[in-house]
Amino acid sequence: MLRPRDLDAQGLPREVLRRLYRAGKLERRARGIYVVADAPLSEHALLSAASARVPGGVICLLSALRFHDLTTQNPSEVWLAIDHKARVPKEPELPLRIVRFSGPARASGIETYVVGGVRVPVYGAAKTVADCFKYRRKIGVDVAIEALRDCWRTGKCSIDELSHFATICRVTTVMRPYLETVTAVG
Repeated sequence: MLRPRDLDAQGLPREVLRRLYRAGKLERRARGIYVVADAPLSEHALLSAASARVPGGVICLLSALRFHDLTTQNPSEVWLAIDHKARVPKEPELPLRIVRFSGPARASGIETYVVGGVRVPVYGAAKTVADCFKYRRKIGVDVAIEALRDCWRTGKCSIDELSHFATICRVTTVMRPYLETVTAVG
């Protein structure tokens, strides 16, 4: 994946991208995002494209669950958390689902991965589960419960981590019965 600013860092003119695009050697995936023509799409290509186009965004909710293999669902949109005061990105080429986070719920639990040469910020597994309970009316309680079970079963998070992020996301009371059930079952 190439962006015009990647060429700037190498001291190359941006015209190189335009020439390669016109010659058919590059494909334009979104505004300012190019990939090698006929390159296979990775499972997380949309995540890296969204991160490249929305610098302040963090992959969250269903997209983060999929990234961490905590759901059987494959979202058709990239769920992206932005600051509550940030401008909503206008990206017609990318299927984005924007959610607004603020304060500690926005700033904590972010892990950074490199996907396709792009730094992709994603909320960690425990934080994502807490977010699912916070946004249970948008994504469904069943999805949140499935995520909690999978996270606990695979060992991707501990009860302490889940409790910590439940407190940050202010869903401790909501999550408590589900946490007790999951830990009692095993």
